[in-house]
Amino acid sequence: MRIRFGCEMGYDFPQPTPVIARLNSYPVNGLAAVPPDVLTLDPPLPLRTFRDVFGNRTVRFMAPAGALTLSVHAETEDDGALDPVVPEAEEHAVEDLPEEALPFLVASRYCESDLLSSEAWRLFGDLEPGWSRVQAICDYVHGHITFGYGYAHVDRTAAGAFASRRGVCRDYAHLFVAFCRALNIPTRYCTGYLSFIGEPEPHAPGDFAAWSEVYLGGAWHVFDPRNNAPRRGRILVARGRDAADVPLTHTFGPNRLTKFRVWAEDGATSAAAD
Repeated sequence: MRIRFGCEMGYDFPQPTPVIARLNSYPVNGLAAVPPDVLTLDPPLPLRTFRDVFGNRTVRFMAPAGALTLSVHAETEDDGALDPVVPEAEEHAVEDLPEEALPFLVASRYCESDLLSSEAWRLFGDLEPGWSRVQAICDYVHGHITFGYGYAHVDRTAAGAFASRRGVCRDYAHLFVAFCRALNIPTRYCTGYLSFIGEPEPHAPGDFAAWSEVYLGGAWHVFDPRNNAPRRGRILVARGRDAADVPLTHTFGPNRLTKFRVWAEDGATSAAAD
């Protein structure tokens, strides 16, 4: 199947402002978006593109004073399968981990695994290591936090989400990441597009989503504590230690968000609707 995805984000800047954006898909499995998955600015501006330290596709530019729209319009192929479930995947001893996994073992800005270590071991330390224990953490976080867009808070950390028991998808991901790292399980924070393909109606308005990837059995695997169920049409944009590493847009000055639209949908269905 093909998935049509993209976003439109409008800003009003009172003065010239540097901007860094991560809104393009992260190439995985050798698949490329068609048409090319590029960031378009209206009005057009000079761009510089690069890969950040985590390999994420990143764009930087100087926004002039006034209105500016950032947009992505693309399609990508997808096998239509749900997120894989690999119950036999095992945890690794720290000394056996590849170097690429080591940065995702330690505490970070929003994932204070050191502060939550005692709780993590109390709640999950006696469970059988491996996929089942990670799934138990995912189940716990899914049930512990109450979701609500009104609960969004830019400064809430994993410890704050654990204490307040409310938040949005990034809070679920941060608490899950912190618990896993406290148990010496490499876990990274992910953000991207998530479709409602195959999900029952009614669907919520389109939005970016946050989830996690855990290193088990020699590979990285998706866990989504917000939804806590395998999903179709997950398109990775960026991965890092936590949300501080992968803001979708980082604006170095005051601004006002004037438009926000996100979509990820079955390309055949959306084409017929057009």
